[in-house]
Amino acid sequence: MAIRKLKPVTPGQRHKIVSNFDEITKSSPEKSLLKPLKKTGGRNSSGKMTMRYMGGGHKKRYRVIDFTRDKDGTEAIVHSIEYDPNRTARIALLIYADGEKRYIIAPNGLTVGQKIRSGQGIAPEVGNALILGEIPLGTLVHNIELHPGQGGVLARSAGSYAQLTSRDGKYAIVKLPSGESRMILTTCKATVGTVSNSDHQIERSGKAGRKRWLGRRPRVRGVAMNPVDHPMGGGEGRASGGHPRSRKGIPAKGYKTRSRNKASDKYIVEKRKSNN
Repeated sequence: MAIRKLKPVTPGQRHKIVSNFDEITKSSPEKSLLKPLKKTGGRNSSGKMTMRYMGGGHKKRYRVIDFTRDKDGTEAIVHSIEYDPNRTARIALLIYADGEKRYIIAPNGLTVGQKIRSGQGIAPEVGNALILGEIPLGTLVHNIELHPGQGGVLARSAGSYAQLTSRDGKYAIVKLPSGESRMILTTCKATVGTVSNSDHQIERSGKAGRKRWLGRRPRVRGVAMNPVDHPMGGGEGRASGGHPRSRKGIPAKGYKTRSRNKASDKYIVEKRKSNN
């Protein structure tokens, strides 16, 4: 995973930092694992805009990813590492011994030709999916389930990982990317390793047009609006806007919005890190 900084021959390239795509081994996706991806432009079924600053963007097709890793006991060979326009991580195309093809999120260090497995009683090596009860303590994992058989929902974006810190009865304690330590059933699956494309956070668009290619329209600052449109709008001259808050009036910068009696609170051992 490396990045490429372009020479500033144009204003748009002066601050542009992009991936050099060294790890990509195949440019065209597997057709049998593609689905159409319809654009909404931020509108709901009645045509009303419910999400602002969405629209346009390049046409894309969805790659069907196997988050469950439920093909236990069958060995798979990594056929290729590919780019996925729908996510920040790279994806890997697996071909199982029975001929079935599946995409998974590619972890760091996964190479073409490598053999990986999922299920119980297998080695905790990069790319293998095991239940948390069989993974050694201290191992870095990703694509973690919250309920057995649900499919991985935690630590799936580029460069992210969680750490299995301890076990207590039927629960494993996992430290998540946010800094939160949480109890998860030991029968839930996780994949060994960290997610690929860890340099994604260093990338810079360089120009507004690249954001438009991704389907993101210009975002208007609250202080640039009128009082009728935003709590921070209006004022004579360049007013600061007062206390930072959202368009709905919810305070920003540290205001806690989590419900005090949320059902999952009993599974949280240590709360996530505070920005303050």
